[in-house]
Amino acid sequence: MSHSNSFHPATALRDAMGRGIVMAPGAPDSLTARLVERAGFPAVYMTGLGATAARLGQPDLGLLTGTEMAEHARSMARAVGIPVVADADTGYGGVLNIRRTVRDYAQAGVAALHLEDQMAPKRCGQLSGIRLMEAEESAERLRAAVAARGMDDMLIIGRTDALAAAGIDAALERARRYQDTGIDLVFVDGIKTIAETEAVARAIQGPKVMTVVDGTETVGLTADVLQQMGFSIVFYAVSTLFTAMRAVSETLSALKRDGTPRARAGAMVSYGEFAEVVGLHGQQEWATRFGG
Repeated sequence: MSHSNSFHPATALRDAMGRGIVMAPGAPDSLTARLVERAGFPAVYMTGLGATAARLGQPDLGLLTGTEMAEHARSMARAVGIPVVADADTGYGGVLNIRRTVRDYAQAGVAALHLEDQMAPKRCGQLSGIRLMEAEESAERLRAAVAARGMDDMLIIGRTDALAAAGIDAALERARRYQDTGIDLVFVDGIKTIAETEAVARAIQGPKVMTVVDGTETVGLTADVLQQMGFSIVFYAVSTLFTAMRAVSETLSALKRDGTPRARAGAMVSYGEFAEVVGLHGQQEWATRFGG
């Protein structure tokens, strides 16, 4: 589905938050984003980990440039008619780069982006070895992002990676400081336990983001429970990617073993289902209409 001129991504995201917690599954690419939309979710999360895996086959260690990420965001935003919440890493440089990143993402049609407080080179929020910027410098960078947004209607999420690097108290202190910069939501990343989730929920007032990471205790928290805790958006960053990797690996194993993919027929969509997801018929109708 593509946007009509009346679709305003940030407005749609705000409206969705007004109705309750926004479940935003992660998508490594535009095809997965379309599947997220078809499944009935109100938003999709453009994960940097997924984007790096899909484009480079590499880990989430700050390897994609701001230009590549903005282009990835643009493709995803065009592919769906639901808001895209996008990872913008550290903003890809100094405050001038942050200004460019915010403008590029807004022009790409992104509903919201998040900026984090790691020193370059950044790494996935679930990894060890994270180094933090000074809290006040990070706050100043978020103020720059808010100012850069100007009249563009896009939500800014301030993310802190202090939990793993400096502990819960430092993370909460930073989160509160970032809220004072004029950002729309705050995001404490690296949460792995229910106790940490509860601590953030208790200590941080106002709109906040949670990420549920497969393989951690947080999968025990349903969206309803997270909504009761006061979270506005919840990301499921790696669920689709990790599921797809397992499915593809199993098909390849069967093909290698049997010399045919026949054993995996029940695990595949049909060509007709694929055509529906990618909007083949709409494209064909357009081409026919203009003699294509």
